[in-house]
Amino acid sequence: MSHLFTPLSLRSLTVANRAWVSPMCMYACEDPAAPGVVGPWHAVHYGQFALGGAGLVLTEATAVLPEGRVTPQDAGLWSDDHVAPWRLVTGAVHAAGGRIAVQLAHAGRKAGHYRNLPGDDDPVGSVPVADGGWVAVGASEEPFGDYAAPRAATDADLRAVVAAFADAARRAVAAGFDAVELHGAHGYLLHELLSPVTGSRVDGWGGSRAGRERLLVDTARAVRAALPAGMPLLVRLSVSDVAPGGLGPDDSAALAGRLAAAGVDLVDCSSGGLVPGAEYRPAPGYQVPGSAAVRAAGVPTAAVGLIEEPWHAEDVLRRGEADAVLLGRAMLRDPHWARHAAVALGDAAGPREPRYHRAWRRTVLAG
Repeated sequence: MSHLFTPLSLRSLTVANRAWVSPMCMYACEDPAAPGVVGPWHAVHYGQFALGGAGLVLTEATAVLPEGRVTPQDAGLWSDDHVAPWRLVTGAVHAAGGRIAVQLAHAGRKAGHYRNLPGDDDPVGSVPVADGGWVAVGASEEPFGDYAAPRAATDADLRAVVAAFADAARRAVAAGFDAVELHGAHGYLLHELLSPVTGSRVDGWGGSRAGRERLLVDTARAVRAALPAGMPLLVRLSVSDVAPGGLGPDDSAALAGRLAAAGVDLVDCSSGGLVPGAEYRPAPGYQVPGSAAVRAAGVPTAAVGLIEEPWHAEDVLRRGEADAVLLGRAMLRDPHWARHAAVALGDAAGPREPRYHRAWRRTVLAG
């Protein structure tokens, strides 16, 4: 059996393989009368990956408060009204043999901008309040690029954010999710306060490493307490801020240990997104070294970043640089990526769907 198709257990959850779907914003909650409510499109979208053999499907960033949405079309879990629609999505994934985790998020100062999908006639920047936008809440009043300036979060605001993550986690359990991930990366609120570049506060939510980490660590503890003991908790980190004076792999590896002590079971290792104009050099596997650094500190990881070929995913796992691989664009292009990978790696124990048997080699379906 290949490394890619070896099951992975986190607490009481066993995931059938290590080819996972990365969280990707979809901006598909389009009814302004039902903000944050997912629909049939989401059930089809996420269900297809389970049919295609992905072990774990991670959702798009799902807001814990309405003002924490990246765009007005973001999914949410800030209300009990969101639970039943999400149950249709989790049910579709489970019926197809998959497992699904929700990524809970608060976009901080990056909240409330136009979605700018192809075909949209949107301007660039933040949606005005008169057009359905809102005033974002951030670590400070410093805006992100050409976005509107946020309101600096008060102590009460940040305490409410921690409580909102915990409440959303309880709704995630009711909605049938198998795991929860906290979005602590890409310049969103948890990351915004975490980094010394943007976490300029001098109150109890800043002023020192422990102060900057407080929002993320307190949130992890609160969410862990809201989940069943056997339900895994993941955190997505920007292992490198990709910004002068920002956090790097060594900082994130040390933080991962503190998160593990707070009840986090796996770190989803990404990078950047903190400041506009950061210089990237994307190449296949360009974020894998960050995953390797965190895993070397003794915390399980998932690696992301243009891992698109089966042999590459297998190699990352074989070298011990991650415990799972997350695929985004590759899965969008080919929801059956996992099945194709099983064929490419010659793994007869790879994912299968008996109803699709005519489309796949017998070696994949053997046994």
